[in-house]
Parts: sequence; structure tokens; C-alpha cells
Amino acid sequence: MRISCSLLFLATCFITTTGCKQDPPPSIDEVVRAQTVNIARELPWSERMALSVMKRAPIAWKNDYSKQPSWNYTHGLIMTAIMDTWEQTNKQIYFDYAKSYADTMILPDGGIVDYDLDQFNIDHINPGRILFKLYEKTGKENYKIATQTLKRQIDWQPRTTDGGFWHKLRYPWQMWLDGLYMGEPFYAEFALRNNQPKLFDDVVLQFTLMEKHARDPKTGLLYHGWDESRVQRWADPQTGCSPNFWGRAIGWYAMALVDVLDFLPADHPKRQELIDILNRTLEAVAKYQDDKTGLWYQIVDQVSREGNYLEASASCMFTYAMIKGVNKGYLPESYRPIAQKGYDGILNNLIEVAGDGELHLTKNCAVAGLGAEPYRDGSFEYYIGEPVRPDDPKGLGPFILASLEFERAGKGS
Repeated sequence: MRISCSLLFLATCFITTTGCKQDPPPSIDEVVRAQTVNIARELPWSERMALSVMKRAPIAWKNDYSKQPSWNYTHGLIMTAIMDTWEQTNKQIYFDYAKSYADTMILPDGGIVDYDLDQFNIDHINPGRILFKLYEKTGKENYKIATQTLKRQIDWQPRTTDGGFWHKLRYPWQMWLDGLYMGEPFYAEFALRNNQPKLFDDVVLQFTLMEKHARDPKTGLLYHGWDESRVQRWADPQTGCSPNFWGRAIGWYAMALVDVLDFLPADHPKRQELIDILNRTLEAVAKYQDDKTGLWYQIVDQVSREGNYLEASASCMFTYAMIKGVNKGYLPESYRPIAQKGYDGILNNLIEVAGDGELHLTKNCAVAGLGAEPYRDGSFEYYIGEPVRPDDPKGLGPFILASLEFERAGKGS
């Protein structure tokens, strides 16, 4: 009996240990590779592009041609678009992909890889947007701690004398249109989720100051940057503004407005002020839409100047801001056909479809800025001389977001 019991015990142990042995679950990059071998053309454009992004970079931090993990606004834009795709489709692969980027970048103690608060780079606020939804879904405290770190940067961000955020510590006294998208949607969502309503006044202030300083009274368009000190060589000695209307810069500003309004309370006394700014901005932009293609130029107002070209990221941004603005009731219905013309123009002129269904977005300005070394003077020649490349996140993200808005409207929601 004693031997039989021992044998039974050993047999039970063997069965238990071998029977419970399981292969580890596949990693997210393995799942992505398996699900993007071919991308179905029956899917909506938002998913086709999201899956194309994931196909090119199955490891999320490798987006934007990155060679090492980077806490970067371009990654933040892509992951925001993919998180929104998850919310609209409820398909787990999109959530898991965005989460994999956060889990690479956010340490267990809430520290952020590749982030230095004391640079006061407002671009580095943007990737934190996805952390709110991740924390809400998972309850992981390190996500919340990271948002508090980013909020601390905002608390101490250097400002112009009238209260506008400097774009970066190394760009003193300067506000750029780009910075409104980089900082304000995060700032507004933080205020809402943490019940700090007084912060909304500061959010609105950033937009009103940017319009006050950068809006051209003749065209209604916004200059890329403003230097309060007038020290920069690119700054007009009278106005402090940079010399041209760069499409993507205005696009960042327009997207920031429609996204911030998601969080600004309906009864906030200055909510209508932001809606009015959105209307003024896009009214000016709409006048420069290309009649033939529905797209917009790299330098928005110089449509016939040699070297200027129809640029993808700005076209996607304007289209997104317009269709979301109409869907949300911020803009009149008259903007819907303008947005539709822009979207059709993107599909007909800028989207290429590979044999396996992968989508490519062509004609994106790779990067543009002001100052620094080598010096970027904001001239027409500077902007049109920057490299143009396909599949840039600054175009891909807004294309996905615009597609989601058109698809949402098509479903009557």
C-alpha cells in the first residue's frame, strides 16, 4: 500500500507538472506580424492605416524610423490615433500595441525613459496623452505617476511675460503653433481627470495668446512662431513673427483646438472663445484649399510659387480638424463638404496601396522648425527645401483620426 501510494503520488506530480506546462503567450509584435501579413481591403480606412503602421513597426517604439526607444511626440501622435481606433472598434490588438509602447517607456516606478524634465521641451508632454486611458483600463500606478511628472513640467514651464509657454528651454521667449498640440490636450485632460477646473483658464490662455501674437490680420492665417524678445533672426522686428504660414504648424494648432474641446467643460465661460478661434482659423485655411485636388500646400498661401507643393500632413490635419469640428457641432455644416473634398483628395492623390493591402501616405514634409543649428530662418526656401518622405507619423496619425471621424459620421453617431 505504501509503495502504491508513492507511485500514485509520483504519477500525480508528473501529470500535474507536464500537464500544466504551457508555451508562453505570443508577444504583441508576434501577434502584429501574424495579423498584418495581408491587410483586408474590406476594412475601413482607419484600420487599414493603423494595421499598415503596425506592419511596418511591429515593435511600437520603432515607429518614426527610431533606432532606440524614444519618448517622442511623433510616437505620441501615432499611439493616440491607435488608441482611438481601439475605442471605436473594441479590437484588443490596437490597445495592446499602444500599451506596448507605454510599457517600454514607463518604468515600474513611474519614471519615463528618454525624458529629462529640466529640458522643458513641450513636445515631450504629448506622448503622455495615452497614459490616461491606459491607467483607467489597467489601474497600473506607474502610468498615473508618469502623468504627474509631466504635469510638474507644465507647472514649471518657462513662460513669456504674458503667460505663454516657451516651446523649449533652449528656445527662450518663443511660442510656436506646434506647442499648442504638444501641451494643451494633455493639460486639459489632466485638469478634467484630476478635478482641477482652475487649470482650464490657463489652457484657454495659451490659445488666445497664440492667436493674438501670430494671426495675420490680412489673411487670417497664423505664422509658425512668435518671439517676444525679437532676438531671433527669423523674427520680424515689429511683430516678432516668423515670415511664413507653414501648413503643418497651422494644422497642429487646429487639431489642438478640436481635441482640447473634448475636455473643456460645456459651461466654461471661455469655451465659446475657443470655438470662435477654431472657426476663424479654419475659415482662413479653407480659402487656400486647392480646387483641383482638395489638398493644401506646404506654404499655405503661396499656391503658385515655384517649388511649393501639396503636402500630406497639413492636408490630413486640416481635414481632421474640419470633420471633427463639424461632427462635434463646433463648425457649421458648410465645412463638411470642404472636409470631404480634402479627404477624397488624400485618398486619390496621396494614398498608395501595396499588393498585400499595406497603405502608404506620400509627400510628407519630414521636419521643419525655427532657429537652432544649422539655423532655420523660416524662409520659403527653407520650408520647401526640407526633405519629403512617405509614411511620416505626422501625416499618418491625423489620417487615422480623420478616417475615424468620417466613419463615425457614416454610422450616424
